[in-house]
Amino acid sequence: MIRPLLTVSSGTLASRLLGFVRDAMVAALLGAGPVADAFLVAFQLVNVIRRLLTEGALNAALVPAWLRLRDAEGPAAAAAFAGRVLGTVSAALVVAAALIALAMPLVVGLVAPGFVGGPSLKLAVDDARLMLPYLAFAGPVTVLMGILNAQHRFALTAFSPLLFNLALIAVMVVLLLQPRDAAEAALIMAATVGIAGLLQLLMLAWRRGDAVATPLRVSFDGEMRGFLGKAVPGMLANSGPQLLIVGGAIIASHSPAVVSWLYFANRLIELPLGIVGTAMGTVLVPELSRAVQGDDKAAIAQAESRALELAVGLALPAMLGLIVLAEPIVRLLFQHGAFGAADAAATAQALQFLALGLPAHVAVKAIAPAFFARDNTRAPLNAMLGGLALAIVAALALGALFGSSGIAAAVALGAWGSAWLLIRQAAASFGFAVDVLARRRLVLIAAAALGMAGLLWLKVAFALPLVAGASVVIQALGLGLVIAGGVIVYGGLLMLLGVVNPSDLLRALKRPDRLRD
Repeated sequence: MIRPLLTVSSGTLASRLLGFVRDAMVAALLGAGPVADAFLVAFQLVNVIRRLLTEGALNAALVPAWLRLRDAEGPAAAAAFAGRVLGTVSAALVVAAALIALAMPLVVGLVAPGFVGGPSLKLAVDDARLMLPYLAFAGPVTVLMGILNAQHRFALTAFSPLLFNLALIAVMVVLLLQPRDAAEAALIMAATVGIAGLLQLLMLAWRRGDAVATPLRVSFDGEMRGFLGKAVPGMLANSGPQLLIVGGAIIASHSPAVVSWLYFANRLIELPLGIVGTAMGTVLVPELSRAVQGDDKAAIAQAESRALELAVGLALPAMLGLIVLAEPIVRLLFQHGAFGAADAAATAQALQFLALGLPAHVAVKAIAPAFFARDNTRAPLNAMLGGLALAIVAALALGALFGSSGIAAAVALGAWGSAWLLIRQAAASFGFAVDVLARRRLVLIAAAALGMAGLLWLKVAFALPLVAGASVVIQALGLGLVIAGGVIVYGGLLMLLGVVNPSDLLRALKRPDRLRD
């Protein structure tokens, strides 16, 4: 599982790094105000759907169903099923996009009630309508990616999302070179989102559009309704982190610039979350589906325990690192152009609170596939809804007391609520429990992460101030060395404590997995 996991994680890392470049340019172009808040609310609506569909979420229902048909009735039956899913999902999303476009003022009013009666409402509605064509392309992209993942063809699906960010970055470079009014720049960027979706579809269809989903048909018969009945809850459950931040934005929309601060802070959370969470959803679902279908209890327990180890092993140091390095990271990435020092300070504070929920987000990503592999998408959905309700209620109280930091803390609290509910349901449903080796390793991972965090704190206190007045390049180099040092120390501690064995890792990497593009 390590080698395909690294493939998917590498593609996600590249996409997230490009996303940082994209967001830094958005901050420089729009700053943090009504125009930026409007654009980011609109972008979050589309981005939630993009994540919900294309980043492993549809695997929850599509991969087990496709594997069962292929094994029971052959590749032709599986391709015919995929063709029906492709046609039906695409048609449904086209209709949904048209209906949402008509009702967009109501939709924006629901997700950003603070915009109602102000100039941000019309700006957000216009931006969101220009982004909606992306939905028409997200359907076929989703199905093609899911089938390729089921066939262990992870490379192309891992790297195709890069086109989304590359298209937006290219347009923003032009806008920076030829400055325009912020509202006009936002409209141009919004229109680019649909084009980016088309590029991603063309890449997948050009390489793998043959025989994997044929014949193409639209069908709403009993079988397809049953599939969608399982797929939709699974996709919603898999989008818990994005829906939680949308819940926070609902409360934040009443305060100027808070939506922007939360958005940019959350973008930094999505780097480790995307690397671990997307890889878990993409790789672990096929792995567990095969084990569950074969009733291989040892393989199920092994996959679940190792997945939880890997998730915590990456999420815990990421949480501590983001808390310690929040201010220098935010200043370096976003404090440019229209995004000032006060905006950067508020964003860094929100980031520290959001980071507290990162291990919970990743734990959900590691545990939910155990439900998906058993065709149970309702339990993860219920856990997500419970966490979302908790986040909104907490945001109302904490936001009134502590502003953007209180809302960020409420989002983290909602993440832990979802994780607790899902762990409790897993234990009741199929006796989910980590093995003895995993319990021992989790304690050692926590010790190594705390050691790394202590080192980072010393570097922030004594080393980074030495380059505070230097050029952006020198500051970036200094921060990069600090982060690299933390990673090296953490990896060294894991090896010293016996959590990671270099020879075992090399053997896993050399294992012949089918990673065709």
